[in-house]
Amino acid sequence: MKGLLWVLALFALAVGISLAAHFNEGYLLLVYPPYRAEISLNLALLLILGGFVSLYALLRGVALTLSLPRRVREYRQRRQRDKTINELFDVMRLLFEGRYAQAMKKAGDAHAAGQSPALAALLAARSAQRLHEPYKQQAWLERAAQADAKMQPACLMLEAEMHIEMQRYEAAVNTLKRLQETSGRHIAAHRLELRAEQGCGNWDEVLRIARLLEKRNALLPELAQEIKLKAHQENVRQRRSDLAQLQAYRKKLPAREQSPRLARVFAEALIELGAHDEARNFIEAQLEAEWDSRLVGLYGLTPGGDLTARLARADQWLQQHRDDPQLLLALGRMCLEQRLWGKAQSYLEAALSLEDSREVRLELARLFEQTERADEAMQQYRAAAGKTD
Repeated sequence: MKGLLWVLALFALAVGISLAAHFNEGYLLLVYPPYRAEISLNLALLLILGGFVSLYALLRGVALTLSLPRRVREYRQRRQRDKTINELFDVMRLLFEGRYAQAMKKAGDAHAAGQSPALAALLAARSAQRLHEPYKQQAWLERAAQADAKMQPACLMLEAEMHIEMQRYEAAVNTLKRLQETSGRHIAAHRLELRAEQGCGNWDEVLRIARLLEKRNALLPELAQEIKLKAHQENVRQRRSDLAQLQAYRKKLPAREQSPRLARVFAEALIELGAHDEARNFIEAQLEAEWDSRLVGLYGLTPGGDLTARLARADQWLQQHRDDPQLLLALGRMCLEQRLWGKAQSYLEAALSLEDSREVRLELARLFEQTERADEAMQQYRAAAGKTD
């Protein structure tokens, strides 16, 4: 429809021009002494229009001829660029397909041909990493960095990954520090740093990075909790030889990062240090706040104190947690400490009926030894030898 309207408009214009020319009786007089020429105005207009068109066509042809070398050069560059894109596309496709050897070969060919050498070298380095060839990877990373300075952050990221895979965690940390100096750190870099610091055993740094990633929603809450718990556990173990450091660390621990599992580690460290009174107070406070079966099992490993008061408190707990084998084990241990042989045996046998564990059988064997029942003690030792808990 649009084309038809254009045709009609051209026809209308032609009719208008012909009518105007028909009624135009003007003429044009050209004088160049001693010559003079007289032509109609319509013919003059046609000659002017024709001359303009001819001149334009001539100039246009000259311009096209002069620009021909440049256009040929641009055409070749476009073809080369398209070829490079296709080559690099093939390299990335092979990488995603898992054909790392072929990907590295194609990337090497592209680099040798000068087709985006920096990107080609980076892809070759990634392929070498997947093939577990660190020396080749390092060589390609150096080529990529030399070819284009903008590739430096990407090269450092790949280098850090390589060090982590080879368990060279200190080298990975140093590489990530260089990355921070050049371009700062982003989420992916912090994740690598977290793995590197875990490998180095820098648990304070692990806590800092885990909190940062959790704040930015870059870690699942459950995973962040496990990482922080592991870091706290290791920090407690590192301080278990110094009571003052252990107490200071417990005081600065955020409330939202406390858990029964971490409380058990604190209690074990206090018991190992011989701070039995503090361990008992700590366990009692934790159990009043939140019951934990394994924590109450440690309660019986804190000798000393007012045994009568401890037994009375444990009996109160037993009224609410009658089926807890660890509580029964703790009661049995405290009765053994107070030489209440009958009560100790009843508690330990009740614990054994709920859970056949190595700890309970060893305590029973100790009880039978102290009451001069060697045969029964030997039976319990044999049964405990078959347990792994």
